[in-house]
Amino acid sequence: KGKGKGKGKGKGKDEEEFKEQVVQIRRVTKVVKGGKQMKFRATVVVGNGKGKVGVGCASHKEVMGAVAKAVIDGKANLIEVPIVKNASIPHRIDSRLGAAKIMLRPACDGTGVIAGAATRVVLECAGVQNCFAKQLGTDNPLSNARATVKALSELRTLKEVSETREIPLSELFQ
Repeated sequence: KGKGKGKGKGKGKDEEEFKEQVVQIRRVTKVVKGGKQMKFRATVVVGNGKGKVGVGCASHKEVMGAVAKAVIDGKANLIEVPIVKNASIPHRIDSRLGAAKIMLRPACDGTGVIAGAATRVVLECAGVQNCFAKQLGTDNPLSNARATVKALSELRTLKEVSETREIPLSELFQ
């Protein structure tokens, strides 16, 4: 057994465990010739808790269909997040995406994630355990989640900075 096609195909040790967290489910309508067409839009954050996170958004006639499509979209838009030894981010960063402005600051061990709703979900799914965050501008959960992912993608470790500048790590502090 195990050589046939069908069940279990393509799944093995390479498949990572991603946790999915729904940030928002919203009813959206479209006016068509016969009246109004109602759908559900789901915003979902997907992450493995070890430095990979993505935000997905999709709409469908049913809630479960919208969530399933949003999970697929989130897995397609995964990014790598550098996490330092105290389960925090390497440095402070301010990021802007549309009307959403996000400020992320590293925190010491035992602080926890102090952030607004959408930003908190993104940071927890990424595996960040100690961080201060502030959402400025819009209250829209989708915009704030995408702005947080953009901010996390712009983070760089000391090693990456030294390789980019082509200088040794020890000279970086002088």
